[in-house]
Amino acid sequence: QVQLVESEGGLVQAGGSLRLSCAASGRTFSNYAMGWFRQAPGKEREFVIAISRTGGSILYGNSVKGRFTISRDNAKNTVDLQMNSLKPEDTAVYYCAARYYGGSTKPRQYAIWGQGTQVTVPS
Repeated sequence: QVQLVESEGGLVQAGGSLRLSCAASGRTFSNYAMGWFRQAPGKEREFVIAISRTGGSILYGNSVKGRFTISRDNAKNTVDLQMNSLKPEDTAVYYCAARYYGGSTKPRQYAIWGQGTQVTVPS
């Protein structure tokens, strides 16, 4: 079984960049597609981006394509979220998540979740 821990987020000015990392324990990391989701106060959990088991395919949320990218290192059991050109509307708690085998944009299809980390972009 895989367990996930996100790195600390932070406060970043609009237009700035931030990298989040998710570290996985366990020996089956490469069997899981990995996704990032976010949730702002009063809003539903939103799909951000996901990557396939091998890293060869990426799914993008409409609001982040062209600004965010995802990468994984199966040798290190990590997945990273690189966020560029940050906007105030990106402010949310960000979660990494794992889904056995195939990727998905739906939160309910991910069984394993990190604890979440706050990213704040002031107006």
